[in-house]
Amino acid sequence: MRCGVSLTAMNYSAWPAFERWEATGEWSDPPVPDHEVVREDVEIGLLCDALGYDSLWTVEHHATPYNMVTSTVQLLTYFAGATSNVDFGTMVIVLPWHHPVRVAEDIAMLHNLLGEGRTLTVGIGRGAGRREFRALDIPMDESRERFLESLAIIRGLLGQDVFSFEGTHYNVPEMSIRPRPRDGQALVDDIHCAWGSAQTIPIAAEAGVKPLVIPQKGWDAYVADLEEFNGVRSSNGLDPAQPVVALTVFCAETEEEAAAGAKQYFTEYADAAIRSYELAGQHFATTKGYEAYAANATATHDALTQKIGQTYFDSHVWGTPDMCIEKIRAVTDLLRPSEIVALPRVGSMPFDVASANVKLFAEEVLPAVHEIEVAV
Repeated sequence: MRCGVSLTAMNYSAWPAFERWEATGEWSDPPVPDHEVVREDVEIGLLCDALGYDSLWTVEHHATPYNMVTSTVQLLTYFAGATSNVDFGTMVIVLPWHHPVRVAEDIAMLHNLLGEGRTLTVGIGRGAGRREFRALDIPMDESRERFLESLAIIRGLLGQDVFSFEGTHYNVPEMSIRPRPRDGQALVDDIHCAWGSAQTIPIAAEAGVKPLVIPQKGWDAYVADLEEFNGVRSSNGLDPAQPVVALTVFCAETEEEAAAGAKQYFTEYADAAIRSYELAGQHFATTKGYEAYAANATATHDALTQKIGQTYFDSHVWGTPDMCIEKIRAVTDLLRPSEIVALPRVGSMPFDVASANVKLFAEEVLPAVHEIEVAV
């Protein structure tokens, strides 16, 4: 089983100042500067390359301290030059926020920079953050249509030498992106899509992409999601697709230390996600394509944080190395992924704690993960 690491550049300490500025217009600097968080996450990525992890992934977000990677391809391009061993993945590129020609070009350029022997897995999504759509001046209720048009264009430009497209939101004249990717069809065949609500599952599966699980609920719920996903693929004559699965990870020498850290940092991760996506907000009910999110908005922020934080604590990977191995085996037995991706730094986790987490996991858990056979 392959095992990668995803970097998020989360500045959890900045939320009070950020929300105070939103409410009052009064700006104040966060306790931890953004540039320190970014620098430290880069150091963690370089460490992962040296420790034997298989891949580096990263996220895309805008306009909040939640996750401060604004361009997945830009950060991965840095790592393409700074590392020697790891493959790469985007978790995710949010298609409605970009012109699809530029996305295809950026993917092809990074693919060329990697050269022979290292791979790129393209993960995509349609986004759910109201602040982010507003900051980028993209109507949120157009996300579904923009996502599908963008995906069609990106697949066409990567997989065909010459391609054109006419749609509602994008028109692409007959063109060829340059440089051509080293193997455009391989990129197209391995595109993965993440979803935050059940509404996206049939959309993504109908489009022929593969599943990318970035969990917001218990693993049992994803069994049903993946059955639906592959059921749609089957109805379109496609083989079942195995997911890439992300796991929040906290590995420590003792169970007590691991439990305390996981409880704190996983709950902070849930809190930050709820703040970023405004999951307790009422806007989802009236935003086209996001009606499924409205069910969560009936709960208060604190209640949602407790619920989702407890789900992360119950479902994700924490403990001594032996405990982490056991939990990973349970997840892989259940979901049968092609690869797992660890999130080793979330919430307010300090750099030294995150580094120790990454090192201990690499030394005592990663060899056992590599021995897990990929179930088909």
